[in-house]
Amino acid sequence: MNDPVFILFVLGINVVAAELLARHTAAKHLGATLLVMIITAVVANLGVIPTSTSEAPIYDGILHYVTPLAIFWLLLRVNLRDVLKAGLPMIGLFLIGSVGTAVGVLAAMWLVDGSESIGQSYRAIGGVFVGTYTGGGVNFNALALHYGVNKQVGIFGGITAVDNILTTVWMAATIALPKLLMRIWPTARFGNATVEADHAQQAIDASTDDSETVHPMNLGFLLAIGAGSLWISELAAAWLKSSLDISIPSIVILTTIALVFAQIPFIQRQNGSQVLGLFAMYIFLAAIAALCDVAALREMGRLGVTLFVFASLVIAIHAAITFAAAAIFRIDVSVAAIASQANIGGATTALGVAKSLNRRDLVLPAVLVGSLGYAVGTYLGFFVAEFLR
Repeated sequence: MNDPVFILFVLGINVVAAELLARHTAAKHLGATLLVMIITAVVANLGVIPTSTSEAPIYDGILHYVTPLAIFWLLLRVNLRDVLKAGLPMIGLFLIGSVGTAVGVLAAMWLVDGSESIGQSYRAIGGVFVGTYTGGGVNFNALALHYGVNKQVGIFGGITAVDNILTTVWMAATIALPKLLMRIWPTARFGNATVEADHAQQAIDASTDDSETVHPMNLGFLLAIGAGSLWISELAAAWLKSSLDISIPSIVILTTIALVFAQIPFIQRQNGSQVLGLFAMYIFLAAIAALCDVAALREMGRLGVTLFVFASLVIAIHAAITFAAAAIFRIDVSVAAIASQANIGGATTALGVAKSLNRRDLVLPAVLVGSLGYAVGTYLGFFVAEFLR
């Protein structure tokens, strides 16, 4: 069924199911964010809803409009003083993770003998994965277009499926790892040093935010400033590119507008921003999970297996370098997990991990380093692709 109304129906039901499971069953340890992704991935691969944007253009609409609105609304409650505690360590880990991705691609390409097992496109594919595992899907598409990978339908479908599947898997890992490692992780020198003491209060605050009492006037106001800010940010990005030849992603401009609004008391008093933001984030993550097309990999046979092994090795090497650096410098494990997710999945998935870990102080740093990845990832991807030459 590729009817957009039916797809929205299914995504909505998945959100409800995830929330019910997270509140009333043993699955609460997974969290609603992860459950939304698992349920939607299963439903999509059972054939209930499509697993590609070509069959369901509504996914593109969600990624283009719902994703930035989720970021905008969730940033309206940001306390800038908290950012100073976690911002610099996260930026440092993010940059280390970016280097780890590049090293991972070079090592993994050698381990799978990419020139033989993948073929002539191995350099371009290496660059694409550096881009997407440094800052997310924006860089994936930029590098795929530059090297013409998008015109190789079979390979492009395969690397898209691999990217979506492993991004979902790694998001699950970055949600689970801090909870597993918290008791044995070195005492934090950086980030929020009182993280364990603050966790209980943050969990209470998060649950309160997620169940606000909202008036239609609040919703109308938040929709207006969200849509208006998105419109202005896209116009500004286009004008800067055409008139001044300055490339600034519209999400960076939107983030800046949201931060300005977040400091205005009248806007801070508006209920509903966290409810709207969380729901929009659930829908975005459900759309990402729906694109985890396992059948596409099976159809590629040996090449599909090679691409999956290659990308898994890249993430494993990236993770080893990132978390080792965090342990050496005694940086909070939650900061490491979110920085890593910002590399692998981009700003919105990093934000989702921050929310799942009940770390409101890390929401803005997650978005900021994810936005940094848009700039760093494309250039690093080009460098590695040419180095592989």
